[in-house]
Amino acid sequence: MTSLSRRGFLSAALIGLAPKSGRTIAGGFVNESQGLGHRLRDGGPFATPPRTRRAAVVIVGGGVAGLSAAWRLARRGVDDFVVLEMESAAGGNARWGENAVSAYPWAAHYVPVPGRAAGLVKELFTDLGVFDGVQWDERHLVHAPRERLFIHGRWQEGLDPAVGPTRRDRDQFARFDERIAQHRATGRFTIPMAVGTDHRATPAEDALSMAAWLDRERFDSPWLRWMVDYACRDDYGALSGDVSAWAGLMYFAARDAEEAGPLTWPEGNGWIVRRLLERFGARVQTNQIAYRIEPRGRRWRVLTPEVAWEAETVIVAAPLLVATRLVDGAPRPRLTSSPWLTANLTLDRWPHEAGFGMAWDNVIFDSPALGYVVATHQQLRVQVRRTVWTYYWALAHQPAPAARRWLLDQSWSTLRDRVIVDLGRAHPDLHDCVSRVDIMRLGHAMVRPSPGLLSDPSWRALQAGHDRLFYAHSDLSGLPLFEEAQYRGVLAADRAVAVLGRS
Repeated sequence: MTSLSRRGFLSAALIGLAPKSGRTIAGGFVNESQGLGHRLRDGGPFATPPRTRRAAVVIVGGGVAGLSAAWRLARRGVDDFVVLEMESAAGGNARWGENAVSAYPWAAHYVPVPGRAAGLVKELFTDLGVFDGVQWDERHLVHAPRERLFIHGRWQEGLDPAVGPTRRDRDQFARFDERIAQHRATGRFTIPMAVGTDHRATPAEDALSMAAWLDRERFDSPWLRWMVDYACRDDYGALSGDVSAWAGLMYFAARDAEEAGPLTWPEGNGWIVRRLLERFGARVQTNQIAYRIEPRGRRWRVLTPEVAWEAETVIVAAPLLVATRLVDGAPRPRLTSSPWLTANLTLDRWPHEAGFGMAWDNVIFDSPALGYVVATHQQLRVQVRRTVWTYYWALAHQPAPAARRWLLDQSWSTLRDRVIVDLGRAHPDLHDCVSRVDIMRLGHAMVRPSPGLLSDPSWRALQAGHDRLFYAHSDLSGLPLFEEAQYRGVLAADRAVAVLGRS
């Protein structure tokens, strides 16, 4: 089994990258807002708002949690609300882009077909016309082929290595599946996590890492360990040694053993954001940074540089790293967030390759990155000449603070070249195919469910909220998943409706 260390990748990434017939690749950084975020973090000065406005509910944050809260309020007959979003576009990690070739995601690009516990997701997709209560609209389910793996110099169908694992390795895979089935049967592992049995009690698996759990269970197959590490990087942006066993097991045990999906679109989960904004987008105000939330008698006051909003109740749907700095006295749990890089590559032609043909999800074995998805995969046309690939790289192989510093120190051209070199292992002529590479850097892309998070009293206190102020973010679940963000947004909206005395 081969291994490419983080240090080896970073030092060797530019080797062999020579100019190709003078071809230039355009692009740059997008959605750069680190300066504003750091200003909030450091308590920097903001302008005093010159005017005051009122709303029954003010939602701070226009990501999936904030938009889910707005969706719930609207469905329950509350129309006196406003959503304040710091960025120039709503959506958070479900933002998307678009060019002449295709729409494409900037982060979250699918939603698993919801299981029995995810009733709210089914309700949302019924409302959006994706689910009729019995069947899913096949246009929204991922088209075949779904996924492939580049290993041993060629592509194979599926992500389980077909060549390499020994009989002993495959026995461990079988035993791992048995252990996961046992955990699934307990009902303790559900998404949303709060629906599971005994969710108020801290599970024993929260006290150790997923890697330690594998050690304890005597799973030492390097192939199995690679799969688990990939799963943890994929959902949490961290290695199995930095993720709690509870979160690691949740990845495998909370989903149905057989799933028909996932649901996906060219722009990823941006498709959902588009549909929601069509309904109440007039109430979503972008480029509006809330820098302070303070009590004012029986009301709350939300300060932005342009307006001081007075509200009967507030839903703080920002990441807890931000939210706890906006509200005086808010508890601050010991949270770690994972840094990511995503890149959208526009290809004028498809590269040459060996083995199994192009799939929606494409993974390169033992790469420090997660691979790429194809934005044009859902198109029904037989011939698609140009395409867009969305490349994901969770910087998991070094401590998060060091990875963030490294990420922000790099130039666009350096990161562009490293993306192309990594993909060039499977597509040697990629440089001749790409005309543009746009890159988004996320220093705090998602909460990292580190061991001990669920027992943190500050984290649990935030779930309860304050008087007439409620937090709503997937951080409150410790799982950076669409279903968790939606659940937290809906829960906060229902609490706000109770405050308002609406039926």
